[in-house]
Amino acid sequence: RGSTRLTWQNRGVYMFALAAAASAAAPLESVDGAAFFEPFSSDWESRWLVSKDADFQGTWIHEAYTEPEGTPGDKGLMVGNEAKKHAVSHLFKEPIDPKGTGLVVQYELHMKKDLKCGGAYLKLLTASEELDHDGFKAETPYTIMFGPDKCGGTNKVHFILRHKSPATGEWEEKHLKKAPTPLLAVGETHLYTAIVGADNTVTLLIDNEEKVKASLLESDDFTPPVNPPKEIDDPDDKKPDDWVDTAKIDDPEASKPDDWDEEAPRLIEDPAAERPDTWEPDEPLQIPDPTAEAPADWDADEDGEWEAPIVDNPDCKEFGCGEWKAPQIRNPDYKGKWTAPKVDNPEYKGVWKPKQIANPGYFSDEQPHAMAPIGGIGIELWTMQDGALFDNILISTDPAPAKVAAEAFAARSEAEKAAKKAKQEAAEAERKAKEEERKAKEAKEEEEAKEKAKAEAEEAKENPEKDEI
Repeated sequence: RGSTRLTWQNRGVYMFALAAAASAAAPLESVDGAAFFEPFSSDWESRWLVSKDADFQGTWIHEAYTEPEGTPGDKGLMVGNEAKKHAVSHLFKEPIDPKGTGLVVQYELHMKKDLKCGGAYLKLLTASEELDHDGFKAETPYTIMFGPDKCGGTNKVHFILRHKSPATGEWEEKHLKKAPTPLLAVGETHLYTAIVGADNTVTLLIDNEEKVKASLLESDDFTPPVNPPKEIDDPDDKKPDDWVDTAKIDDPEASKPDDWDEEAPRLIEDPAAERPDTWEPDEPLQIPDPTAEAPADWDADEDGEWEAPIVDNPDCKEFGCGEWKAPQIRNPDYKGKWTAPKVDNPEYKGVWKPKQIANPGYFSDEQPHAMAPIGGIGIELWTMQDGALFDNILISTDPAPAKVAAEAFAARSEAEKAAKKAKQEAAEAERKAKEEERKAKEAKEEEEAKEKAKAEAEEAKENPEKDEI
């Protein structure tokens, strides 16, 4: 009975922690100053459009977080199917132009299942005539792709900028080189933030902690670099047939010494070694087991003569027996195969490189943060697992609104951790209570057995004739 009360007390502690979490982390409904904010409330379908394109057969589910929740009752938009392409989008009434201000994109990602192969990223869609009110298509252009991607050897947070060359008009994807590793543990919620500054810096944060800082103007930070080199290799320049790029050659004056023996073995028997006095060369390596005995039911007439099983001779292990061989040592006369020493090649011309020519595609964009205006936002994934839940997506040209949403996430995260801790503590207390109950039951049964044995002994003492009967 006491154990049952303890169990319900533990559950009460857990429920109290959940109530505290609910009061500490209320769901965000809006964020002042944000150009766009999506909390995925119950009417999300009035704002978002699931792609009608035949390529995208995956469904989206308005789903609660894994229990225990940091914000009880809150829901997000979850990938609903395994091994299918999913796409959903929202188009803005007016494009968002980052020129002169920069851009912030931020969202929360909660994994309800283990992501083994798939993406969990966002796409900021380029404002263009190609945006379709029927939703995503395979060719829908984007300006920024941001978020986790994991499959095979890939496990990183993408940041990809589609940049238009002012020289050729061609679009090219610029990938952040030092992409951080995402946090994708099942049952956890994490905040992903990308900040593109008006100073052309790119900062990635996870859970409000800076992971990467790069520059759109630095050639080492993006591949390919945003701004191409002024000169490139001449594609028509070819290495001459007589070009010698071997720096060292065998010395033509060298010859193998007369006393160089290429046939000498690397190892030889140690000439100084001697057979130990205790060694028994005539003893067999294996003998019948001297400790074995024929089974009691062995019948020689029916079963034949019994033979002991063969075992390793214990004397061989202790003293050594059989043929003795000297140990191998390194041959002091061993030299191996002779090769001529290397000398400088008098014909060497150096490492050949094609000549440099002016890059016909060269341009210098000093303000790449002024990217193509954004006309909408989409989630377009091909994933082998379902269960990726998106929530509280924010886009802003000012970092301040993102900080407000980040503070709300921090409250959710702390409440989530507290609820999980309370659940674990309650489960552990309940386990201990059950263990105590089991031990008490065993002790009681042991005591009852002792009392019974004592009573039986006293009865036998008082009535000895009963035992004789």
